[in-house]
Amino acid sequence: MSRELLSACRIALIDCLGLQANERVAVITDEPCRMIGTALFDTARELGNEAISVEIAPRKINGEEPPPAVAELMKLMDVVLCPTSKSLTHTNARRAAKERGVRVATLPGIIEDIFVRCMNADYTRIADLTNRLCAFLDRTSVVRVTSPSGTDLVLPKAGRKAIASHGLFRARGEGGNLPTGEAYLAPLEGLSGGRLVVDGSFAGIGRLSEPIRIEIKDGFASEISGGDQARQLESMLEVYAPLSRNVAEFGIGTNERAIISGSILEDEKVLGTIHIAFGDNVSMGGTVNVRSHLDGIVTSPSVWFDDVLIMHDGKLQV
Repeated sequence: MSRELLSACRIALIDCLGLQANERVAVITDEPCRMIGTALFDTARELGNEAISVEIAPRKINGEEPPPAVAELMKLMDVVLCPTSKSLTHTNARRAAKERGVRVATLPGIIEDIFVRCMNADYTRIADLTNRLCAFLDRTSVVRVTSPSGTDLVLPKAGRKAIASHGLFRARGEGGNLPTGEAYLAPLEGLSGGRLVVDGSFAGIGRLSEPIRIEIKDGFASEISGGDQARQLESMLEVYAPLSRNVAEFGIGTNERAIISGSILEDEKVLGTIHIAFGDNVSMGGTVNVRSHLDGIVTSPSVWFDDVLIMHDGKLQV
C-alpha cells in the first residue's frame, strides 16, 4: 500500500472521525473496494484500536441494505467506515447505527486516486463554506436552478433543514460521506417541477457521453430522454418505481479538490456544481423510504435561494 493511501486513512480516522483511544472500529467493505477497506482496517489497528473488518457481497443498487447481521454489528461500534461499491448511505442500517450514537462514514465506489486526492483537502475551509451555505438554505423557501444545458427547475423546501456534510464527524451520531464537501437537503415531496438536464455524471452510470433530460412534475421524474445512458437510467428507476422517481435531494458541492471523475462519491462534491437525486430521502429529513438513491450532476449551474443569486454559471457569489 502506498504511503499516500495510508496517510489518507489516518486523516479519515483521526482528523475527520476524531477516533479516540479504546473506541471500537468496524470496516464494512466488498471485493471492489477491498484495498481501501484493508488500508482503513490496518490503520485503525496501528492506532491501537479494536478493529473488525467484514466483507459483504456487493449490493445490486445504491441504498440496498447490508446483511442483517452486519446491520446489527454496526450498532455495537463507536466508529463504522463503509468503503463499498454501492452506497450504504441511504440505508436503515446506517440510520439505526446513527441513532445509537455511532459515527458512520460511507465511501461508496471509493478508489485510491479519489481517496488520496480528496482526503487531502482543507476540511476546515470546506466546513466553513458548507456551514455558511446551510445557514442560508435554512432561511430559504424555494430553490431555483438553471444551467446552460437547459435546466430550469424549482424546488420548494420551506421548513426543511439543510445538512452540512463537511467531513468533521466527531460527535456522537454524526457521519456522512468521506471524502466529502456538500450542503444538501430534501425538497418538499410532490412540489418540485420543471426540467433537469444532467450533463456531468449519474450514479450507477458514470460520466455522461450526452446530457440526460428529465421532466419533473409534482415532485417526480415524469419523462426521461437522451441517448443510451438515459434509457439505462430509466431502467434503474423502474426497479423500485414509482418512489424511486421521487425528487429526493438538492445539493451543492463544496470540495475544491474534487473533479468530475465518474464516481458519484466525488462528483457530487465538486465545487461549482449542484446535484439532484431521485428516490430515498429519509436520511435527510424526508418521508420517502425506498431502496434506491441516484444522484445526477449539473455543471455550470446558476442557483437562487429565493430571490438571491447564490451561484452564477458555476461560480459562487457568496
